[in-house]
Amino acid sequence: MDSTARRTGGGLLEGLYRVIMRRNSVYVTFVIAGAFIGERVVDYGVHKLWEMKNVGKRYEDIPVLGTRQAEE
Repeated sequence: MDSTARRTGGGLLEGLYRVIMRRNSVYVTFVIAGAFIGERVVDYGVHKLWEMKNVGKRYEDIPVLGTRQAEE
């Protein structure tokens, strides 16, 4: 009786399996999209962290070098 209750109950992992991992094409699409989105999030976070830690040391922060003078 316990095994039948388990099969009909479902849960978070059961629902995840039904939606994402049951078909190979959906699973592969999920993995590729997740890798792409994860890469973008990590890149954005590292870029912001690097800018925060290097304020005053960047090329744009030096007044003489950060602006180009107009050529006449």
